[in-house]
Amino acid sequence: MKILLINTDDSMGGAAIACLRLLSLLKEEKDIKADLLVQQKKGKREDVTAVVNTLLAHKMAFARFALERLYFRRHEKNKEVRFAFSPANTGIDISQHPLVQEADIIHLHWINFGFLSVQSLQKLFALGKPIVWTLHDMWAFTGGCHHSGNCENFQQHCGNCLPYLKNPANDDLSARVWENKCRIFIDTRLPSVQIVACSQWLAARARKSSLFKKLPVTSIPNPLDTAVFYPINKAEARNKLGLPIEKKLILFAAAKVTVIWKGFSYFQAALALLKESVSQPEAIELVILGESDEELNKSLPFKTHALGRITDTQKIALVYSAADVFSIPSIQENLPNTIMESLACGTPAVGFEVGGIPEMIEHKQTGFLAAYKSADSLAEGINWVLFEADTQTLASNAREKVLVNYSQEVVKEQYLKVYKRLFNQ
Repeated sequence: MKILLINTDDSMGGAAIACLRLLSLLKEEKDIKADLLVQQKKGKREDVTAVVNTLLAHKMAFARFALERLYFRRHEKNKEVRFAFSPANTGIDISQHPLVQEADIIHLHWINFGFLSVQSLQKLFALGKPIVWTLHDMWAFTGGCHHSGNCENFQQHCGNCLPYLKNPANDDLSARVWENKCRIFIDTRLPSVQIVACSQWLAARARKSSLFKKLPVTSIPNPLDTAVFYPINKAEARNKLGLPIEKKLILFAAAKVTVIWKGFSYFQAALALLKESVSQPEAIELVILGESDEELNKSLPFKTHALGRITDTQKIALVYSAADVFSIPSIQENLPNTIMESLACGTPAVGFEVGGIPEMIEHKQTGFLAAYKSADSLAEGINWVLFEADTQTLASNAREKVLVNYSQEVVKEQYLKVYKRLFNQ
């Protein structure tokens, strides 16, 4: 059985990480040949193939990305939502690529930012090959937004897009994108399709959508290598990273800290509240993992250790193990790899009750679920983990949560059942 995974790239974001982890798992199976097709390749894995492999092709890929962004700028409500909506009006046709032609099953992941347009998707579906589509956000079944927030238009027909468009109307850009997708999912005969959502929350929203209402939807989480992400002695981890041994360390992690959806402003506000409420604020320090702003770090009320972006997974595991608590104040999330990684390392997490986060953070069992967009509740949760909770029990619960639900073998078996069913139809 030949399975082709497809993702925009092999390096950026949770979808790329999930793709590579699944690819490694599939390579272990003797009766499966698995490859990953991406637009642009930054890693060195031989089982990852880039569509873009010449200087001219790289320039054209950037042009597609830029054209789509420029097109959306005419419609965007403000610059804060610039990368939160993808019209997918530019892309490339990969339907004749050798790996696509050879595949028994096509497994789509995150394909935006100028890689595959809606028309590109239509040509892939027209091949008649079985399709698995793992959803890492809501884009596949909306009129262009990656997360709809409180908007439920996707359940009927997108249009009048108040959260993202400056001129919402019944026939606005979101309505037109929805209608383009409708030609694939409703107006034409589909091959065998299995929609997979990384969280139960996202699966429930997909089932309610007008575009996917007739398609089978299941929930399979992203896999995690629990032999890489495991609890390491805190003192040992801190020594290796050059972090203070005796301090209470609060971790914040994001590929880019300042992305609005990561909720850094709520983190800042919670830290200010925390400093006012604790008796020994000098005992607390911060660790920032990811691309961050130096001036922003200096404005935080506690001493901050900015580690920058780290790609070495073993070093990332050290960072999680070194922390006392992981704070994730995201205001939009599916099933974050970061929470999974933190829990696997025995570090409890504090996050808002949104998206798939409540499936991972069990309140006062594996961390603390804070009230949505409440800095007060976030501060309360961080304080509870640092100074009130039974840390050994929390750490044990956190690790067990991952072993039972997100370990590689657990996830691989779920995907193998999907592949075999589609292959044998």
